[in-house]
Amino acid sequence: MDRPDRSSATSCQRSAAACVLAAILVAGCGSAGPTRAPAGSVAPSLPPSASGPTPPTAASASDGPSAGTVAFDPSTVKVSLEPYVGGLSSPLAITTAGDGSDRLFVAEQGGRIRIVRDGALVDRPFVDLSGELTSGGERGLLGVAFAPDYPTDPRAFVDYTDRDGNTVVSSLTVDPADPDRLDPSTELPILHVEQPFANHNGGALAFTPDGLLLVSLGDGGSGGDPRGNGQSTSTLLGKILRLDVRASSADHPYAIPPDNPFADGADGRRPEIWLMGLRNPWRLSLDRSTGDLWIGDVGQGAWEEIDVQRAGTAGGTNFGWNRMEGRHCYQPSEGCDRAGLTLPLTDYGHDQGCTVIGGYVDRSAAASALRGGYLFGDYCSGRLWAIDPASDAQRDPTVVGESGLNLSAFGEDESGALYAADISGGRILKVVATRR
Repeated sequence: MDRPDRSSATSCQRSAAACVLAAILVAGCGSAGPTRAPAGSVAPSLPPSASGPTPPTAASASDGPSAGTVAFDPSTVKVSLEPYVGGLSSPLAITTAGDGSDRLFVAEQGGRIRIVRDGALVDRPFVDLSGELTSGGERGLLGVAFAPDYPTDPRAFVDYTDRDGNTVVSSLTVDPADPDRLDPSTELPILHVEQPFANHNGGALAFTPDGLLLVSLGDGGSGGDPRGNGQSTSTLLGKILRLDVRASSADHPYAIPPDNPFADGADGRRPEIWLMGLRNPWRLSLDRSTGDLWIGDVGQGAWEEIDVQRAGTAGGTNFGWNRMEGRHCYQPSEGCDRAGLTLPLTDYGHDQGCTVIGGYVDRSAAASALRGGYLFGDYCSGRLWAIDPASDAQRDPTVVGESGLNLSAFGEDESGALYAADISGGRILKVVATRR
């Protein structure tokens, strides 16, 4: 990158920790090899800037929004983040077990999963995997998800970078004598993916309404996708995978859903692939009301994007990287081929931030001015945006808040209330929305 992003510099002024993170963002720009960063810091990196003119609108992923959604006007909403719990170290993911306990589970980059109960941090970690992984830069414990019928199926699934820097997805089983402890001796490897560089690991996990595991993987790193992984069906990199892990065993860690687009594996195509053309799908979420899949895909040097895969849409959707960056030509910078691509519903430029943090559609049970809207944010600027998730029209997002924080993730509790993670402050904050 020719210069630090202005929002990165502003972020750097907030705290020493934020300054380290901003430095990592800038240091990763233009790297032809693995990015290196001090332990205890993370941010999806931003290699060199390159963008082109805005292309014409492309076809959306479906003929219309999913049934059951309602109109939402983001211009009427103001969002703030209120402190909920502190004492965390580099929180990167927030989830629940869905077991009625109302516990929040927070993945820390260094390898621990922490429990938040009734607004207080439990002293003992749910599990500590720090000895199994490499942490720092964009590496570490990146994602966690519970089996859909937990605790009947007492497994939690994790995504982390191992000591060699490669992606590992594993399951672990809760201690039958202690629901606040995940037994590390039960770890069962599900997936291993070699990473050619240290950045763009993705790492988000989620289960679909029909019980299939989604795994997000970045394009493998460096800058500009030099190996063309985003558009290649012979690699898992630059994809969202869809796996059946309901009957995992050491011999058969997962099965291929028969309706995956390349389920037959013909011509070297990877049968695990569900969606493709992604650069670094850092955070994703499923709308608990519609089943739509929302993806925050970190951009190259100019544009950040939000993609959606509507429920019921067949797999194989190609979101365009590295032909496109956001809604703009990337390679080539002009006249790129947009045939067969699904462009993002919204994007924003690096005059507004530098690293998109994908969020959630607010389906909270309690009254909320945000309810029915999709909220997301940016790591560098701390800005918060919202859009109407029921519309397939491509549009610019609406700013609904200025947090001033280094955001790293969003999550929801069992009631649907939304939370955000502040990686520099080691805090979880509650999303509060009011009418303007």
